[in-house]
Amino acid sequence: MRLLSPTGEQLGIFPVKEAQTKAYDKNLDLVEISPTAKPPVCKIMDYGKFKYEQSRKEKEAKKKQKTVNLKEVRLRPGIEENDLNTKANNAIKFLQKGDKVKVELRFRGRELGHKDLGKVVMLKFIEIVKEFGEPAKAPAFEGNNMVVIIDPKK
Repeated sequence: MRLLSPTGEQLGIFPVKEAQTKAYDKNLDLVEISPTAKPPVCKIMDYGKFKYEQSRKEKEAKKKQKTVNLKEVRLRPGIEENDLNTKANNAIKFLQKGDKVKVELRFRGRELGHKDLGKVVMLKFIEIVKEFGEPAKAPAFEGNNMVVIIDPKK
């Protein structure tokens, strides 16, 4: 097998027993790096330290990841102007934090006959928050609800 030193330089090709004794003499482990190569490649290293450093790198990578949450705001077709502004201000706070906002406009009973009023309310809401985020796509119906997802501006 081809043997690599702890620093990464090639030591040559050795039988398995001799490679194990070289690692044992240095109080390190013999780790097989590439078993499919001809001859197989092994490295003398401290395996515990290697695993520890790997887990530290994974933790660091996880810290740097940004998770995007989906916050929800619910409206009604007959919502008043001040209530709409309050809901929009909440949505703006979510967008400033970098979260996506799902705006759901619920229709109940006879309100379903006036979907055009709901569309006006939804477009007014989008107009209020357009400075901080833009809709991923046009408002669409899902059952008795009109839904739009607003992504934060970068």
